[in-house]
Amino acid sequence: MNKTSIPQIDSIERQWYLVDAENQTLGRLATEVAAVLRGKNNPNFTPHLDTGDFVVVVNADKIRVTGKKSIQKLYRRHSGRPGGMKTETFEALQERIPERIVEKAIKGMLPHNALGRQMYRKLKVYKGSEHPHSAQNPKTLELSSSASAQ
Repeated sequence: MNKTSIPQIDSIERQWYLVDAENQTLGRLATEVAAVLRGKNNPNFTPHLDTGDFVVVVNADKIRVTGKKSIQKLYRRHSGRPGGMKTETFEALQERIPERIVEKAIKGMLPHNALGRQMYRKLKVYKGSEHPHSAQNPKTLELSSSASAQ
């Protein structure tokens, strides 16, 4: 009988990956980044453990969406007070806080529990091409969905 091996938490070696979001489609980028954060690209993937890697996303201000989503897609947040619902379009939010668009798309593709929150902490998003994680020597993550394929 074959036994499934479960990796020890302290034996997991985490890689750092760099993703350039310039001219990438939002959802396609988010699915691949979420898979890396979960650890689905590793041979020792275990659904109930955080075996994923760190991901740094740069150029979040240059992300694209298809169709009319830039004017129709809405982002909502609530202050918790009566009448505290704030609604903002994709264009307005990209002008103000472009990192939040990418973060929200990726966070929605992670598990909605304590494990998902732990995975989300390994995501770093920056609006420009500069990031403070160069000491970790991140590898460039090639996404299978490129802008030229569309």
